[in-house]
Amino acid sequence: MNILVLHGSSREEGNTEQLTNLALQGIPHTSIRLREKEIRPIHDQRHDADGFAPVADDYDEVIEAVMAHDFIIFSTPIYWYGMSGYMKNFVDRWSQSLRDKRYSFKESMGQKRAYVITTGGDQPRLKGLPLIQQFQYVLSFVGTTYDGYLIGEGNKPGDILGDKRAIEDAKLLNEWLKSQL
Repeated sequence: MNILVLHGSSREEGNTEQLTNLALQGIPHTSIRLREKEIRPIHDQRHDADGFAPVADDYDEVIEAVMAHDFIIFSTPIYWYGMSGYMKNFVDRWSQSLRDKRYSFKESMGQKRAYVITTGGDQPRLKGLPLIQQFQYVLSFVGTTYDGYLIGEGNKPGDILGDKRAIEDAKLLNEWLKSQL
């Protein structure tokens, strides 16, 4: 199993990245920080006869990395009860991939597994549930097996290291991922 982590945080080494890094300690994986990529929004052309117009940005590079991996970890902080803007912009572009003749997008995504790691500062285990549901619905739509999620609490940089429950959950996820390799 090869693992790809899509980091959706706007902050380098923020709480979500720290928690994700703990969960992946000692596990080979590829990381992409969406904040370092230019992924532009697109105009909705799902129903146009010709489909979407090409967009000159980094989306193809990122989606090709997704297609090349078996297991995708979506690592995003909770922003206004949902995924970060970087992550949402990337996922919105899936509409384009569904129509792109270069990919068998839904078929390929149907052979993948996914996990979500997220953190937030205001009751995240409750208020982060809309984000978790959003990923469940998105992944279900494309047929990806959704293996679960990890939610941690942290607001200021480094706060996550004080969330003992999240640290323990990250260790359990680490053990589980190692058993899957």
